[in-house]
Amino acid sequence: MKFIEATIYVLLLALAVSFSLAPQVDKRVLIASDDHNAEYPTTKGLYKIKEIVERETGGALKVVVRHSAQLGSEKETIELTQMGIIDINRVSCSPMASFSPNMGVFSLPYIFRDSGHEWKVLDGAIGRELGRELERVGMVTLAYYDSGARSFYNKRRPINKPSDLEGLKIRVQKNPVMIDLVNGLGASATPMAFEEVYSAIQTGVIDGAENNPPSYVTTGHYEVAKYYSLDEHTRIPEIVLFSKKVWDRLPESEREIVARAARVSQDYQIELWKAKEEAGMKAVREAGNKVNVPDKQPFIDAVQPIYDKYAADLGGLIKRIQAVK
Repeated sequence: MKFIEATIYVLLLALAVSFSLAPQVDKRVLIASDDHNAEYPTTKGLYKIKEIVERETGGALKVVVRHSAQLGSEKETIELTQMGIIDINRVSCSPMASFSPNMGVFSLPYIFRDSGHEWKVLDGAIGRELGRELERVGMVTLAYYDSGARSFYNKRRPINKPSDLEGLKIRVQKNPVMIDLVNGLGASATPMAFEEVYSAIQTGVIDGAENNPPSYVTTGHYEVAKYYSLDEHTRIPEIVLFSKKVWDRLPESEREIVARAARVSQDYQIELWKAKEEAGMKAVREAGNKVNVPDKQPFIDAVQPIYDKYAADLGGLIKRIQAVK
């Protein structure tokens, strides 16, 4: 039954995309997807790709950006990218682990020491290597985007050390690593749909959650969870993908233009993200919330069992990332 529903979904989406672009359905139009709204930094990154591609091809190659999850959830759009129905797709690296297991290394807590370390890895040999691995599953990596660092917030108390999390119910994504992380730090990991978090904190169903500063503000969670502890436990990058089926049909000259546009968009998106983070933190402090920056080392020590658990599959890659200076 699920297979039939999925097949119907793909057929309907393909028809919707075709009709929405008629009469230009000859693949001189590229469909770009993002699940964030039009003003979000990642979506603006895709619009930068559109701007450059259309300018440098003299309008011969068009890009249509479908934002706000118009084309489905991240998992659905990844599958549609493999099929060649979506041409350009921005998603988190987190779900990519289901398609290429080594991508799961980016979800490990404290795998990156800081933002500088993260971008040395992503822009270096490791980032390029993991990007190339996706070609085996039908996707070409164009760029990585920034999504900042996720930290804990709650309505009870500041989190200065791992033991401060004990007894707290913390909402997490339905992700095994995140569940292991929160439980390993002594809290009670509570998987929950994102849209339910505000009311759940407000009513005491949970005590808090974890996310980056812009999301903490735009969701309104800062209104009901006044303690924000910047432990920066994960920095999961975003990735911009291109359908290999379509990529292989593009002339070399157009592939070069798209690749160059994506590189420019990466720098552009990073700057937009920095500005959005600064604005988010300004709003948090102006609201009178309690912000603290704990020493990370006790947290890093506490999550070592998670590294032991995943070392068999990712151990070599973990050591290579940690060795990047």
